[in-house]
Amino acid sequence: MTYEVLVRGVDAIEEVATKEEVARVLCPVEEHDGPCEVPWGFSVGDDGELVLGIYASPEMAAEVAERVRQVVAGHQVVLAQAAAGRFEELEMQHRIEHGG
Repeated sequence: MTYEVLVRGVDAIEEVATKEEVARVLCPVEEHDGPCEVPWGFSVGDDGELVLGIYASPEMAAEVAERVRQVVAGHQVVLAQAAAGRFEELEMQHRIEHGG
């Protein structure tokens, strides 16, 4: 299932650093062999929030949201089902990398 982890209150100056912190939550070693455990990508939401898209089980999505909360202290983090059509590529990426 595709989820969005919304990080609210990130301004343009913080965006790059915040993306890097969140990326390291999902992919601690940037140049690793094989696929990431959870396919992911970034977008910007309608209200300017940073949006992390993930393809994961409900349990893994909740775990990822909690890990993101820990690295972006001071920002509200909300887990939601992905909006229709957003991050469709993550499901395809998961099928290619993990089979099925």
